[in-house]
Amino acid sequence: MRAAVNRTGHPIILAVPASGARRVGAVSSGSEASGALFDVGTLHARTSRAPREPALVAPPPDAPLAVRMRPATLDEVVGQEHLLVAGSPLRRLVEDPDATGPSLLLWGPPGSGKTTLASLIGHGPRRRFVELSAVTAGVKDLRDVIAAAARERQSGRRTVLFVDEVHRFSKTQQDALLPAVENGVVTFIGATTENPTFSVISPLLSRSLLLTLRPLTEADIRVVVRRALADPRGLDGRVTLAPEAEDHLVRLAAGDARRALTYLEAAAASAPSAVVDVADVARAADRALPRYDRDGDQHYDVASALIKSVRGSDVDAALHYLARMLEAGEDPRFIARRLVILASEDIGLADPTALQTAVAAFHAVAFIGLPEAGLTLAHAVIALALAPKSNAVTRALSAAVDDVRAGLAGPVPPHLRDAHYPGAARLGHGVGYRYPHDEPGGIVAQQYAPDGLEDREYYRPTDRGAEAELGERLRRLRRALRAISAEPTAPADARPPEEAESRTAEDRYPRAK
Repeated sequence: MRAAVNRTGHPIILAVPASGARRVGAVSSGSEASGALFDVGTLHARTSRAPREPALVAPPPDAPLAVRMRPATLDEVVGQEHLLVAGSPLRRLVEDPDATGPSLLLWGPPGSGKTTLASLIGHGPRRRFVELSAVTAGVKDLRDVIAAAARERQSGRRTVLFVDEVHRFSKTQQDALLPAVENGVVTFIGATTENPTFSVISPLLSRSLLLTLRPLTEADIRVVVRRALADPRGLDGRVTLAPEAEDHLVRLAAGDARRALTYLEAAAASAPSAVVDVADVARAADRALPRYDRDGDQHYDVASALIKSVRGSDVDAALHYLARMLEAGEDPRFIARRLVILASEDIGLADPTALQTAVAAFHAVAFIGLPEAGLTLAHAVIALALAPKSNAVTRALSAAVDDVRAGLAGPVPPHLRDAHYPGAARLGHGVGYRYPHDEPGGIVAQQYAPDGLEDREYYRPTDRGAEAELGERLRRLRRALRAISAEPTAPADARPPEEAESRTAEDRYPRAK
């Protein structure tokens, strides 16, 4: 048998009985249980006694600072004022022991108070608090807790089931929870750092009140840190924090109270004197870890911010988001693929070299790898952010697709049809087709689009970058292609074939000025 502490700061007993019964979670069952972790075989015997008033139990003195400083009352909660106003569902659930409010989904970043709020609700009078981790709990664990909750309900005690990281629950596990939530057997509280819309099944979402927690402000983090320095549960005045060290600690915390207290505890333990300075904090924290989850919201939010910053030509913001992604361990190939897409979607022919730059960066990343590939990505990000912008390519394809989906897809004109097989001419396929390279200027006034779409103009270049010159050339081409004369028609600026062949690629594909 050994002692431990769960995330809510309550002492737990881990035991493996001879029967091999499984443990199911932290259970607060009055002053006797006080958050003990019972095996399934003894759970009913322990919790079917006369109800007692559960209370938050002080964690042991050797528990982590973040656990020891977990708020024991609503008055100690820092931040989330928008959820704790008078009469709010959350405050009513905490303050009113008879409240039977809805199940809750607490969505917010790490260290914003999700576990604290769940614990305060669950440890109210006539309530039994059970904490499960979605990482380790299975369907059988859920059923065991629900069965015990049904028995407790008969004796007048409500079970508050707290599932941490509920986004990791499978659909099957969430389905197993539904009947107990719908029938009020348990008051369910799920905590998640991911958008519940994508990770929680719709039936469970519809039966729960979604509360969004905000990152703590710098002022909030300062309150948390200063309280930990002075509070007897914390460092009890044994050390002080230099002002510049506090500033650095608050900046490193990035809105995460747990991280702030973890860094503070490490810095205080390693400081050579009773005054913790900025060097002590720097040694303890090493560096700020960007808030980023490669499989969650931050992955998409930061990637979206990178692309929108490049689209908006803000070089500095784009580099900031690139650095965040690289520091968080994002796959550089993912970043490079997004840049290739952007080159066509948001720049297009306003700078014909943009796609070449992005594709070259993608290939370079593939055979160089990190960390050096970060330079290649920065090179591409800067080049694309500085390039003139145009979404004319995007709009052109969208307009053409709209016509096709609307049924405007007539037969291919006979003279454009495949004529390489015997008998094609008898069908009229290819008859009358004029080869542009045989004509002066390489332009032939003949029908290319299906009937009814001859005058459609999908591509409408902007006046930015190279598209300004391309736009003028396009106007001349359209006039020539749609000429009424049956004779071959060259554009107004047509040159003799030999001179046309001598034109450089720079002439044909002018760079952005």
